[in-house]
Amino acid sequence: MFVVVGFVIVFGSIVVGYLMHGGNLLVLMQVSEFVIIGGAGLGAVFVAERPAVVRGMLRGTLGLLRPSRYSPAAYAELLQVLFELLYVARKDGLTGVEPHVEDPESSSILQKYPSFAQNRHAVAFLCDTLKVLLTGTVEDHHLSEILELDLERHHEEANTVPEAMQTVADAMPAFGIVAAVLGVIITMGKIGGAPEIVGKSVAAALVGTFLGILLGYGLFGPLARAMATRVREEEQYMACIRTALLSFSRGDSPITSVEFARRNIEPESRPSFAELEALTRRRPLAEGTGPKRVAA
Repeated sequence: MFVVVGFVIVFGSIVVGYLMHGGNLLVLMQVSEFVIIGGAGLGAVFVAERPAVVRGMLRGTLGLLRPSRYSPAAYAELLQVLFELLYVARKDGLTGVEPHVEDPESSSILQKYPSFAQNRHAVAFLCDTLKVLLTGTVEDHHLSEILELDLERHHEEANTVPEAMQTVADAMPAFGIVAAVLGVIITMGKIGGAPEIVGKSVAAALVGTFLGILLGYGLFGPLARAMATRVREEEQYMACIRTALLSFSRGDSPITSVEFARRNIEPESRPSFAELEALTRRRPLAEGTGPKRVAA
């Protein structure tokens, strides 16, 4: 919603200010300039990026019209999922969570929390790591390296879309200049004609520069920034899972592990400690040793 409101403000203020100066909107309707700038930008994306990235740019743009999936409620569900799985692992040993991680779609725990269960990357990250712990052959520092590697690769892939969008934003002013230069070339062929004809041709050429700058800084640039923000939100969400798993693997209790995860959340979305206690109150835990590992 804020994306739509923002674009209404950007384009609305420009149009209103232009009309206040007595401008004619029809002068800005230069279809040829749109074809040159839009076509050149689209072609450059096709040359530079993989088809998956191009599709990701479209999906990412449409995704900005929906609220972020990483809301305070989603974090509350995440902490509950982590606590319940780690509680079972502490109470019954890691073999107790094996049915949940082997078949997440049938897990009685995961399926209670739809915002988490529908996040395929988060589910795979959590379940695969618990499977590694089930082997009982991975040291804590090796587990940390595995998780860092997984998140780093996913981060690189996720950032390809906002980076591609930012590249388009950076190219728009240059393509606007290309359109303007072509317009000037056409205008030079009309030198000696009626002043009003030459004036209209110059105005049409300048529209190219105007459109390139507007699209670069008023449309594609903000879209790239908004997509990058969504990527950072996902990184934070995944970092919570990583923190809880590392804490549990070194022997911390489930509630302590989840508290480490809670502290990893930005204050704006972070539940208070009292709220965390309320979320986990139905699972009283006695402090004890670390998770029971299964010998390889």
